[in-house]
Amino acid sequence: MMKIEADLHTHTVHSGHAYSTLDEMARGAFLRGIRMIAVTDHGPKMPGGPHEYYFGNLDVIPEEIYGVRILKGVEANILDDGRLDLPQELLEKLDFVTAGIHSQTGHSLNSSEEYTDAVIKAVQNPAVDMITHPVQKNYPLDLEALIKAAKKYNTILELNAGSYNKRKTFERARKENSLKLLKLAGRYRVNLAVNSDAHFHDEVGEISSLDFLFSSDYMDEKLIINKNTERVINFLSRKKQGLFTRKITG
Repeated sequence: MMKIEADLHTHTVHSGHAYSTLDEMARGAFLRGIRMIAVTDHGPKMPGGPHEYYFGNLDVIPEEIYGVRILKGVEANILDDGRLDLPQELLEKLDFVTAGIHSQTGHSLNSSEEYTDAVIKAVQNPAVDMITHPVQKNYPLDLEALIKAAKKYNTILELNAGSYNKRKTFERARKENSLKLLKLAGRYRVNLAVNSDAHFHDEVGEISSLDFLFSSDYMDEKLIINKNTERVINFLSRKKQGLFTRKITG
């Protein structure tokens, strides 16, 4: 099984349908040997999600909890025309910005073409670092078009363990599409992140549901950006023009 040092997609109670505090999530990461987590609570358009003021106040959180580096972020909701549900100036202040399509968030997207267009426009947003769960059954995308956009704009694409989490009512993705994404990422040399999408503290760093990808001939661990924390920091330093590195080393 693959080992990761950073889990770049986690949720706390503030997402409205997750069940652990930030303190509990950090402790869960420490116990599993995870050195860094991105706290990516859902944006305000998610039913039960936090107000935008929550994201504006994330700087009160320490840089480390239990020795685990905390990246303060969001899983923003992709809306019509690729708009996100937080103001641009707020997105640009966060350490790590992810974005994905979710139901009941106010969008009117209704076809693969519309989903793909909206996600690619989100990729083009310079504040967006990663697209979450791009192979969901309910939101089929043109994966090759997405991969090409991610390559052009230096955006991470996610391999989401939560989509295959047996605790959930049903699998939210198709394995053949995850394999296709992996194959295309290898062809175009696009950064990937393997994440838990944890909604409870004992799920942080839990990625075993993706063993079918780890054993695939398409798997190239050189593409997995969160295998170690240094690669994550270097990526963010380049993408955010050095501001991130100065912040965490100062």
